[in-house]
Amino acid sequence: MFRDVLRVLLLILSALTLLLNSCMTAPDVPPWFDSFQRLPIKTVSVGGHRIAYLDEGAGPPVILIHGFAGSMWQWEYQQAALSSSHRLITLDLLGSGLSDKPDLAYTPTDLVAFFKDFMDTLGIDRASLVGNSLGAGLAIGMALTYPERVDRLILIGGFPDRVGEKLTSPLMQRAIDTSAPIWLIRLGNWLAGRGATQSVLQELVYDRARLTQAVIERSYRNRTQGGFIAPVMAVARNLPLWEEGFATRLGAISRPTLIVWGAEDRVFPPQVGRDLQASITGSTFLLIPEAGHMPQWERPDKVNPAVLKFLE
Repeated sequence: MFRDVLRVLLLILSALTLLLNSCMTAPDVPPWFDSFQRLPIKTVSVGGHRIAYLDEGAGPPVILIHGFAGSMWQWEYQQAALSSSHRLITLDLLGSGLSDKPDLAYTPTDLVAFFKDFMDTLGIDRASLVGNSLGAGLAIGMALTYPERVDRLILIGGFPDRVGEKLTSPLMQRAIDTSAPIWLIRLGNWLAGRGATQSVLQELVYDRARLTQAVIERSYRNRTQGGFIAPVMAVARNLPLWEEGFATRLGAISRPTLIVWGAEDRVFPPQVGRDLQASITGSTFLLIPEAGHMPQWERPDKVNPAVLKFLE
């Protein structure tokens, strides 16, 4: 009996410790990118908030934008290939990864304003934008709000109108539909541990053999960063603003656009990508076989040559 009570008390204490830690800003930034490559991580202050990013190569600038609840590791297989001919910038968005996670609204227009300020801070007047999933939505927002700042647009696995209707991933659907309080989501995230991380990755990746323990552990560390939950849920709650704003203007995109989709995408099926192509005049659609929602990570052998050809 005493041991059972002690076990419960320890569980509660651990949970309270987790909740307190979750309110902190991003931890110290390590000197090297958490990947098979040793790339130095840089930081810059944007609007008073620290942003972590990679900056490799020289040439026309290309910026890689990760998706919902993601981080820069999702672009690890693009670093060598694209930086050989371009200045390649890969960031952890505000509220994600190793970047600060302030208590903000995280509306679509807020994220676009942040991204424009990020480009200004790095002295980049114009760049090609490559976005995956929600990152593609941010790239779309930039192309619609600041078309003069966007050279070319590459949208990988996103981002359509009527997101709620087109989403086929049960896990992602629950994430954007939940009305649970933040403290309860934090506790659930902690209790679920690495199993929840693995389940999410299995929704995103077609070839599960690629989900090694090292990959799962890295993603788990990202999910348990201090302050991770609140910005993610704020972005999810603001999806109606995407529907009311940028999603209604897809036909106004004027930049050359390549749409890349995984043939086995469990989040948005390929038809969603074809519909997106039909909405953007002059855009090109490329289907990647044996790939899920992150084809750039799962099939870089197919994605990188297509991206380079489009950029050139």
